[in-house]
Amino acid sequence: MSHPVRLFLLLALCANATAAPLDEPLKPLPAVPQQDAKKVELGRRLFHDSRLSINNTLSCASCHQLDKSGADTRALSNGFDGQPVAVNTPTVFNASLNFRQFWDGRVETLEEQSNVVITSPHEMGSDWNTVVQRIADDAAYRQGFSAAYPDAVTRANIQSALAAFERTLLTPGSRFDQYLLGNTDILTLEEKYGYQRFKEYGCIACHQGVNIGGNMFQKFGVFGDYIADRGHPTVADQGRFNVTGDDADRAVFKVPSLRNVALTAPYFHDGSAPTLERAVDVMFQYQLGRMPSEEDKTLIIQFLKTLTGHWEGKP
Repeated sequence: MSHPVRLFLLLALCANATAAPLDEPLKPLPAVPQQDAKKVELGRRLFHDSRLSINNTLSCASCHQLDKSGADTRALSNGFDGQPVAVNTPTVFNASLNFRQFWDGRVETLEEQSNVVITSPHEMGSDWNTVVQRIADDAAYRQGFSAAYPDAVTRANIQSALAAFERTLLTPGSRFDQYLLGNTDILTLEEKYGYQRFKEYGCIACHQGVNIGGNMFQKFGVFGDYIADRGHPTVADQGRFNVTGDDADRAVFKVPSLRNVALTAPYFHDGSAPTLERAVDVMFQYQLGRMPSEEDKTLIIQFLKTLTGHWEGKP
């Protein structure tokens, strides 16, 4: 390599290294938090252990497939009994950054979330006496829990370990995050225009914060009744109303994160949008009350594809 080329590369690297973060309403993901390695490893094993379900058929990873962006490719995952559950499985990646868990936001923490799933008659269908006994009967688990927790295998410690692992499931390093950190050359002009349109049309009013969503509730169907137009309404379509009983919460859901959104189809609480293009169309029609030009829609989708990050150093 010639001296001028080496000098150019060195200057480019220095420029990127010293670039100041951009002052934007969206922020890059934080670093993966420090966790107790013993607890994380226990949580990793538990996450993939089908003994958490009553009939030993379903693990957390059965629906939150880590090789499929932490979600499921089906509109509705199947529960332990082989029957579809009520709502689409949201991605587990970056879930620790959401202000609430589940589409209807009925719990605040990952620990509470695991309790609901394990004991749900439609998901894992189990009970804590059974789960604790199964885990305690495993010599490797007994040893691992004794090393990580003073009181070894308990319900609280199983929930704690699962949550510790899930808190490591952040996906930093997306091209958009690198852009926010000051590497402005990493996005194409079209992707930058897409981000501009995303802000100008008002998408950012709901998809905001470090998780680009996941920090507020919103009615699904501000400028039209999407559920009525889709047809065949279900109890799950009532969203937050099922938690609060407040009529104002009908069809209100937690706004999902848009991180890795290009990889987590199908979309919405009912999995009714099979493609990102369809999801964008629905959002414009029912949430923003207007349709973009084809050019603007294409630009926004190009921007959304820059939100794909890395897990454990891999895309």
